[in-house]
Amino acid sequence: MKTNIHPIRKRRKFTEEFKRSIVKDYESGRFSILQLEKLYQINNPTIYRWIYKYSTFNDQSVRIIEMKDSSTQKLKDLEQRVKELERAVGQKQLYIDYMEKMIELAKDEFGMDIKKNFDTSQSTGSGKTKKK
Repeated sequence: MKTNIHPIRKRRKFTEEFKRSIVKDYESGRFSILQLEKLYQINNPTIYRWIYKYSTFNDQSVRIIEMKDSSTQKLKDLEQRVKELERAVGQKQLYIDYMEKMIELAKDEFGMDIKKNFDTSQSTGSGKTKKK
């Protein structure tokens, strides 16, 4: 005789306070729905339902759709921007190093101190000229 054995599905109950905190995290822009889904292991239809129910910004007639690709694309774009900025900082640092070396060479070769010294007195100029 064969018995029907079915696994018992585990259901989690979430407090209203927890649901509101999830919605608040989403509305503040700190997390996307995809990130919340992975962080709390809650499927996204549930999160969308909570947003529709508890959101202060969303009207019931407006449907929120966040594409999974859009959040990953946003992350890729931000990573690309970071790389561009790091490259720009690196180029500026090379330029600064080059200029400092040129100042050092000018001092050694020509005896000219190009760096601005704050302890030197100001030039008085050539003085006033008289008109004829």
